[in-house]
Amino acid sequence: MQQSFAATLSATTFPRLLLAHAGQRPNHPAYREKDLGIWQTHNWAQVAREVREAACGLAALGFTRGMNLAVIGDNRPRLYWAMTAAQALGGVPVPLYQDAIANEMVYVLDDAEIDFAVVEDQEQVDKLLEVEAQLAARGRAVRHLIYEDPRGLRDYDHPSLLSYERLQEIGREYDRTHPGMYDEAVAAGQPGDTAIILYTSGTTGKPKGVCHAHEGLIGAARNGCGFDGLGPDDDVLSYLPMAWVGDNLFSYAQAMVAGFTVNCPESRETVMTDLREIGPTYYFAPPRIYEGLLTQVMIRMEDAGWIKRKLFHWAMAVARRCGADLLDGRHVAPVERLRYAVGAALIFGPLRNVLGMSRIRVAYTAGEAIGPDLFRFYRSIGVNLKQFYGQTETCAYVCLQPDGQVKFDSVGPAAPGMEIRIADNGEVLVRGVGLLKAYYKRPDATREAINDDGYFMTGDAGVIDADGHLKIIDRAKDVGKLADGSMFAPKYIENKLKFFPYIKEAVAFGAERAHVTAFINIDFDAVGNWAERRHLAYAGYVDLAGQPEVIAMIAECVAQVNADLANDPMLAGSQIARFLILHKELDPDDDELTRTRKVRRGFIAEKYAVLIDALYTGATEQFIETRVKFEDGREGSVSATLKLVEATRFLPGHTPGATRAA
Repeated sequence: MQQSFAATLSATTFPRLLLAHAGQRPNHPAYREKDLGIWQTHNWAQVAREVREAACGLAALGFTRGMNLAVIGDNRPRLYWAMTAAQALGGVPVPLYQDAIANEMVYVLDDAEIDFAVVEDQEQVDKLLEVEAQLAARGRAVRHLIYEDPRGLRDYDHPSLLSYERLQEIGREYDRTHPGMYDEAVAAGQPGDTAIILYTSGTTGKPKGVCHAHEGLIGAARNGCGFDGLGPDDDVLSYLPMAWVGDNLFSYAQAMVAGFTVNCPESRETVMTDLREIGPTYYFAPPRIYEGLLTQVMIRMEDAGWIKRKLFHWAMAVARRCGADLLDGRHVAPVERLRYAVGAALIFGPLRNVLGMSRIRVAYTAGEAIGPDLFRFYRSIGVNLKQFYGQTETCAYVCLQPDGQVKFDSVGPAAPGMEIRIADNGEVLVRGVGLLKAYYKRPDATREAINDDGYFMTGDAGVIDADGHLKIIDRAKDVGKLADGSMFAPKYIENKLKFFPYIKEAVAFGAERAHVTAFINIDFDAVGNWAERRHLAYAGYVDLAGQPEVIAMIAECVAQVNADLANDPMLAGSQIARFLILHKELDPDDDELTRTRKVRRGFIAEKYAVLIDALYTGATEQFIETRVKFEDGREGSVSATLKLVEATRFLPGHTPGATRAA
């Protein structure tokens, strides 16, 4: 099965890409998985064989062209291979979020007409069996439920259950008795066939199934790999949800195109350890991951001795002055280069090693806007962190930042093969290689999303600067004005708040109001560590969030954000006037966040209307009782009397020591 590298470049579907790699580099590592503390490696020839067996097993069970296959679980090689197996037969994989509760899965299972599912373990099996009656009421049934990890399932007796090993056994027998079927099925696949259905996060309503064709995903992946010079020798750690479009681009499409190695961690709890062991050359994460890593660093530094703390802060001051310029190849004075070299030897190098970023050539962030201060931190210590912009409907691929042209306040120019236009109302419109094929069973929604010129209407507000770089201001529907006409961009304000390690989440309000107010979630670990070092006793999250010392500390963070806003002519009027610390963490299980942890602003405003009213009526405290869902499915309530705090505001153009605003 020897094929030239040209076969890889000319392959037009994912199953053909797999066969091309198996012929070009059969012994090259394709996937690694850490199991029981040991990294297991699978080369391209082995993966091709595994996919063939799984596809033949599915065919033997009745899976045919045009059918959809649900895939649910943490990042596991076999789950990725199940996706390729479905595609080989002309079917379509539909990954679901593995942390979704059972009831949330019903809509997608029904809407995507799922008869077959490949899941990771007992937890996911239990969820699908739990909703069996709900699906039956809709005239739907998962007839074949294939599980990858058999632990805990020995005594399960259900006609739909089948182990992955048994699926492969069936497949080997079917392939023996139908020797030409698999190759004919792969050959029948077309570039325009739907390769995957990814459901949107449902921020504003029911999720929609986004259909992407092989040619769209492969085109975006090829252009992205060429842009950053990715090839077979690169390594990526695959740990983000398989249902997220970013994982589908980086860990699946680009891996299939470039032939690099996908590394799957042992568990969600071991990601940081596994990251350090693998030392990926290519890395991606949403801003919340980078925020979490920075929070861990800051906690450790606060626990360090005063000499280490002093050295750290000195080195970081040097990094802020010249680190990003050095990374981009700009001129830096020799004395600063020397100081940075000392900082790199003593601080930055060890820090990158602790973060598992020693070998990274390219790191990306996406999913939502990243705060410029957070962005600057990573680049200043030598991590080539770049932003890209995209959505589920665009294969997460619209803008990329070229090396040497990285700006903190933009997402770069249009990526190769993409076009950007700003509509008269400020909305970002995009057209090009990675655009969705259609919304599944929703021609009406497809027509609404793509205009007559073929541009997808992103719903984001943005501007293009003099260098052709796109700046995203906020979601177009969220950008508004205060009562006095000042611009109000809630996401921008929230990102500035979340730069502080003590603030995990924030929600800003203010459209058509006299001033801006905010809800704040503290980071329980970071604030807990801060409180313990000050010998503050607390019983749990509610108690900690209500401590006067904690409220005062968060008020200082808010004041710093207001001082920054005061220096921005466009946003000086949108400083935070009042805030409160919520009595519970915003949670996807309570519908306050999407599974990708995007704020469901409208839902939160409705759910906590009494708190918003209290912030705007001048009350000093407000009682609230909230229903919550626990991880085991039980429901309960959390109540507290929250303090409503006046924030320090500043006159426009504020500088340190200037007069504060009234």
